[in-house]
Amino acid sequence: MPPGSATQFRYTQTPSKVLHLRNMPWECTEEELVDLCKPFGRVVNTMCNVGANRNQAFVEFADQNQAISMVSYYASSSEPAQVRGKTVYIQYSNRQEITNNKGTGDSSGNVLLVTFEGVQPNDVTIEVIHLVFSAFGFVHKIATFEKAAGFQALIQYTDAPTALEAKNSLDGRSIPKYLLPEHIGACHMRITFSAHKDLNIKFQSHRSRDYTNPYLPVNQTAIEGIVQPTVGPDGKVKEPESNVLLASIENMQYAVTVDVLHTVFSAFGAVQKIAMFEKNGGMQALIQYPGSFASASTAYPNQPLMANSMPHYPAIGSSSGAPPVAFQASQQMTQYSMPPGAPPHAPPAGQSIYYPK
Repeated sequence: MPPGSATQFRYTQTPSKVLHLRNMPWECTEEELVDLCKPFGRVVNTMCNVGANRNQAFVEFADQNQAISMVSYYASSSEPAQVRGKTVYIQYSNRQEITNNKGTGDSSGNVLLVTFEGVQPNDVTIEVIHLVFSAFGFVHKIATFEKAAGFQALIQYTDAPTALEAKNSLDGRSIPKYLLPEHIGACHMRITFSAHKDLNIKFQSHRSRDYTNPYLPVNQTAIEGIVQPTVGPDGKVKEPESNVLLASIENMQYAVTVDVLHTVFSAFGAVQKIAMFEKNGGMQALIQYPGSFASASTAYPNQPLMANSMPHYPAIGSSSGAPPVAFQASQQMTQYSMPPGAPPHAPPAGQSIYYPK
């Protein structure tokens, strides 16, 4: 369309406080739309990635005169509107308001509602959910549940901008393949804002987690509900595997410290956290690995363990069945974890976390 025709087209349309933008760059974000439009007035709602090619968008101003101001400015300017270097074509929309998308500002929130498509509840663990969403900021709480729409989760961030960044980055994408069970082809996430502001988490469990309160009680019923007893070849009930081992340290002839335990158990894999405590007059410890890890509990059960040149002492190791250890570091509690947001298993060599469409 010749420039003159385009200008005439703009002026002959009925003005609206909603503008229609075309030729947008691929996967344009709400922040980019707002940055383009905010010099002309307050943006109250947006709709991104519209159309078959996902290269259109709608912007709603608080007042119609603000929309008119933007259209008039670019109609007479020698410099076209641009996003990421692409020329954007602006015209009035036939609609008078945007009704099928969350708005900016107060209409967004710090809690996201995530629907996981194509999976069963046990296919996506709460640890994987936390890993994916903590890449954008500190996750306060997570609550998962089943609805008619499928397996869903509420994820609470510190503030709305953090939640908005996570939504814009992850909505419509799939959880990385290496974080899912082998039988899952893809798990796409559909994300909207929730009306919740602060989730009420009563227990730490496989379905809910409060990362701001490490002293919240663990829901043992929830743990037992997902850990079904298995029977080995000898007909005996096998211990359920867990990434947290419970070590009972007996007949200590020398002082056993957190560092000693770390040296001993690091022989079987990367240790994330260790917590030592006294129980029933004896010393016990919880040792957490990145994933389900049984090697340390089966290598030398009820056998003396030796840490380099340290004198040996009997240590009995077994899977605890507990969720990941949550504590604050002290003399008896040490965290060796990877930085927040790092995956429990390293991605393929040379790759970072990638969220496919």
